[in-house]
Amino acid sequence: MKKITKAVIPAAGLGTRMLPISKSIPKEMLPIVDKPCMQYLIEEAIDSGITDILIINGRGKDAIEDHFDRNIEYEEKLKASGKSHLLDSIKRINDKANIFYIRQFQAKGLGHAVSCAKSFIGNEPFAVMYGDDVCIGEPPVLKQILDVYEKYGLPVVSVKEFSDELVMKYSSLKVDHLENNIYKINDMIEKPKKDQIFSNYSILGRVVLMPEIFDILDTIPPGYGGEIQLTDAMKVLMLSKGMLACDFYGKRYDIGNKLGLIIAAIDEGLKHPEVKEGLAEYIKQIQTELL
Repeated sequence: MKKITKAVIPAAGLGTRMLPISKSIPKEMLPIVDKPCMQYLIEEAIDSGITDILIINGRGKDAIEDHFDRNIEYEEKLKASGKSHLLDSIKRINDKANIFYIRQFQAKGLGHAVSCAKSFIGNEPFAVMYGDDVCIGEPPVLKQILDVYEKYGLPVVSVKEFSDELVMKYSSLKVDHLENNIYKINDMIEKPKKDQIFSNYSILGRVVLMPEIFDILDTIPPGYGGEIQLTDAMKVLMLSKGMLACDFYGKRYDIGNKLGLIIAAIDEGLKHPEVKEGLAEYIKQIQTELL
């Protein structure tokens, strides 16, 4: 079985749920404490053994490329001032992974975005990390998904259970329990109506796919919203190859909406050595006002 070393991160969406800030700043570059959301994804990929990362970019998102570019002047200044911990934090990504970019010229859906990675992936299995989803887990969520792939040799999706209301905004899977937190997928649907819900398991954040997905994406018709839906293509892949779901250990934040970003900042802030004490004290102070 071929080891997965490549990951694709679709990040070309307009981020309309984050307006007005997303008009000038890519939502993927909005900060969670002191790191942009995209850096959480890149670091998760590196910590999961990924060495080559392709970011599917869009118009007005040059800030993503600038952030992950080398800045020798910055590095020399930090080195001269003895701030080695800060130097390590900005050099680590450049030392551990190769980051590539390609432009998605038209927003035709997540499936179309993934199809843009065809030449980058070639004939290899690969991971997709949804640009709107920051996932925090131990081990890293992508590593959990890759471990399932390496055990079974099948495509894998990460899942969580949601309310009916949220399932209708995401997707629904028909599953049979296999072992522990692993399920066999028998059917799936994108953004189901109430009477179409198979279960409350929805695909989130991280998937492992086979290269055959590209031929499927080239031939499937537009689905929900008139877009090329990755879920529709994965259903075809599931029917031909089989597919598993992993109810991962950890927490997922939807950083494509304001509340999700705020919650992520609070949770990560309570772990950050520079701000955790002050943030915890502030939360205690305002508790009485909220009750």
